[in-house]
Amino acid sequence: MTEDQLLSAVVELAKFAGFKVCHFRPARTEKGWRTAVQGHKGFPDVIIAGHTRFIVAEVKTAQGSLTDEQARWRLELDRAGVEYHLWRPQDWDEGTIARELGCEGAEIPRRHP
Repeated sequence: MTEDQLLSAVVELAKFAGFKVCHFRPARTEKGWRTAVQGHKGFPDVIIAGHTRFIVAEVKTAQGSLTDEQARWRLELDRAGVEYHLWRPQDWDEGTIARELGCEGAEIPRRHP
């Protein structure tokens, strides 16, 4: 499962669970792929809100690691008491993400390969 496939699955699952979801997609520029950001880069991939919760999540491949900027965001969000998750394909396959979004046992649409 690629990072993009996992991200798409997480967004769809969060929507299925009734959350509001936001992910800022990069755009291709003459200098390559860029995500327009004012401030500090490295913000987590997805924002999930609802059911009295505010969640930010970074998605990575099984071997992917956080960049220094992503690690700093994780630290600051943890300090602020924000619910932060680092999700990998195995978390999807084992049902961890579904449990953490309150969908355990639900008939979840599975659209990844």
